[in-house]
Amino acid sequence: MRTTLTLDPDVAAALQRLAAERQLSWKDAVNTALRDGLASLERGAPRRKRYVTPAVDPGAPALRGVHSVHEMLAFAEGEDYR
Repeated sequence: MRTTLTLDPDVAAALQRLAAERQLSWKDAVNTALRDGLASLERGAPRRKRYVTPAVDPGAPALRGVHSVHEMLAFAEGEDYR
């Protein structure tokens, strides 16, 4: 079957690399890429095991009695933090 395709530049470059690496004609490179892509789509994405982030207890706050950013900066850098 003959048809006209409009390829994005990155797709055309990838097909040219494929043709050169495997010593394929342009037609064979396009058909190989389409076959592999269609087979991959039919198989679907592989299932991945779900990752659960473990919970940890951070413990008591390191700075008690600090109620504002200014107090925290004064505690961390001294009163000359400005």
